[in-house]
Amino acid sequence: MQYTTLGTTDLKVSKICLGTMTFGRQNTEQEGHEQMDYALDNDVNFFDTAEMYAVPASQATQGKTEEIIGTWFKSRQNRDKVILATKVTGPSDSMTYIRNPLRFDKASINAAINGSLKRLQTDYIDLYQLHWPERPVNSFSIRSYPAGQEDKWEDNFVEVLTTLKELIDAGKIRHFGISNETPWGTMRLLHLADKHNLPRPMSIQNPYSLLNRTFEYGLSEIAMREKVGLLAYSPLGFGMLTGKYHKGNPPADGRITIFKNYKRYSSEQSRTATAKYMEIAEKYNVSMAHLALAFINSRPFTTANIIGATKMWQLKENIDSIHVELPKEALQEIETVYHAIPNPAP
Repeated sequence: MQYTTLGTTDLKVSKICLGTMTFGRQNTEQEGHEQMDYALDNDVNFFDTAEMYAVPASQATQGKTEEIIGTWFKSRQNRDKVILATKVTGPSDSMTYIRNPLRFDKASINAAINGSLKRLQTDYIDLYQLHWPERPVNSFSIRSYPAGQEDKWEDNFVEVLTTLKELIDAGKIRHFGISNETPWGTMRLLHLADKHNLPRPMSIQNPYSLLNRTFEYGLSEIAMREKVGLLAYSPLGFGMLTGKYHKGNPPADGRITIFKNYKRYSSEQSRTATAKYMEIAEKYNVSMAHLALAFINSRPFTTANIIGATKMWQLKENIDSIHVELPKEALQEIETVYHAIPNPAP
């Protein structure tokens, strides 16, 4: 395993991070425990979850993922072996069953962290993340900025940072991160943190894959210069970048097959780009999943690559990607495809 430093902290996190959002919906408690056992046995010490998981989100499964991680901690007595990240839910009209309203004010953040700590059966979170911005922005497959909605949000970043500092001082969290954030939001938080002597974000969890490299447009430089490293999510594009949707009949239990509204990576442009990347993988004798994951692992702004799986063989393949180093020629050919079909998935 390779390890990186989380932001400016002293935490060494595995470059492969175990994503857990399938626990409690596509994976049972027993299967979730098996995945975590295998990950830890193979030197993955970084786990990521969220209070809204399992995914797709529903009232029936909200908090189930954290509960499964919590029962694993209780049964294994190994909380100290894991760098644990979770998230507080941002505004959503469809998830008010979590809290109503869903905001990042002091009361809401405190309610969220206390709920997560109880479900996770721990008294601290290593990395507490704001799941998505409170203000209207273009995220979650929305390409265009929602102009004209600026008055729907009043800058409350100082209140958020002050609340997070109180949680750090109370020992409930060690550090905080952001997710689905923009360059402006990231720099605004950094500026206010420095100005008011408040905690800085240590990471940014955004989508990043061969089908979506928009992180490079502004955030990559911020990540490196400000030490707010990328935690890359959806590195395989809901499974599209494994190539399994290009091989005859699509798998009946695949995420895109089961959840018809998951269309972010299913466009014709995404399928065409994936086919071209599959040719590169075949040429250099690596699996398509390894090509996609090894590319992310090689980026200088990547702190961790968040992999997820529903089957153990998928988990093993994903973790093994850390041992794959793509030759310079393969990386050059990836760039050729990228320039021909840039960011087909938003």
